[in-house]
Amino acid sequence: MNVTFRCCAAFVAALLAACAGVGLPRAVETAPAFELAGRISVRYQDRGFSSSLRWKQAGGLDDIWLTAPLGQTIAHLETDANGATLTASDQKQYRASSIESLTKSAFGWRFPVDGLRYWVFGEAVPGASPAAIERDDGKRIARMKHDDWQIAFNYPTPEARRPSRLDIVGNDAQIRLAIDSLSRDAP
Repeated sequence: MNVTFRCCAAFVAALLAACAGVGLPRAVETAPAFELAGRISVRYQDRGFSSSLRWKQAGGLDDIWLTAPLGQTIAHLETDANGATLTASDQKQYRASSIESLTKSAFGWRFPVDGLRYWVFGEAVPGASPAAIERDDGKRIARMKHDDWQIAFNYPTPEARRPSRLDIVGNDAQIRLAIDSLSRDAP
């Protein structure tokens, strides 16, 4: 065997060994399984977007449907171990490493699903250190700053533990998510 071949084989073996330990981020692996139905509106770059939203999350994998008022699919977003896929209404598919980077390149705004997996329950991302958290009199999160996102949690009643609406402001978008139904699946 020549030296070049041995070096290449050693490099590939090292690369594969390094990749073998790479999995989903810890926060994604521990995210609660849930199903959510709601509505989303986004303001970005002097434009606006709104749709109905159906989101199923289980085992760190996401299945998100954005639909028009009469039920037509605008986009279907899904994640797996290889990254994220967007299927547009014309059935064209786009891929990226994450939903956030995929929505940024396809729509012009980022959809922060890694944080939203927890925010919809009125929780901070486990293991993360938000820059600031404000709590209301019921000790629920009222406002939070996480990375470059500012999140306002709106609860339907003083006793509610889960928000019915999130107002999320980032560097490139203002997102309002109205939660119509949310069920946490049992493990």
